[in-house]
Amino acid sequence: MLTEKDLNEFQNKLLDRRVQIEKNLRGTTLELEEMRELELNDEGDFAAASAETIIDSAILIQQRKELNEIELALDKIKVGTFGVCEMCEEPIGRARLEVKNFARFCITCREITEKESK
Repeated sequence: MLTEKDLNEFQNKLLDRRVQIEKNLRGTTLELEEMRELELNDEGDFAAASAETIIDSAILIQQRKELNEIELALDKIKVGTFGVCEMCEEPIGRARLEVKNFARFCITCREITEKESK
């Protein structure tokens, strides 16, 4: 079971990560806007800019997804359900939470959900 100290540590890690992601999102969004305003001189420039835009867009999507997971984890800390598997309702191992602070499932249930989504 997680102690109050553990919960505070995880909350601080989640808040720090949220700040970092929000900063990344602002930076990437600005870069994409600047790129749209560029005058691209040839097909090579356009192709390079397009490839970079696709990569940046994929990163933006992934970061927004992570931000949603972080918000959910912070809400769980508030209501006292952080660190509990959403599927089997057993505690999620501390080691797993250290690696993925916003984990919603224990290892066993995560493997089940991944197999079902394929």
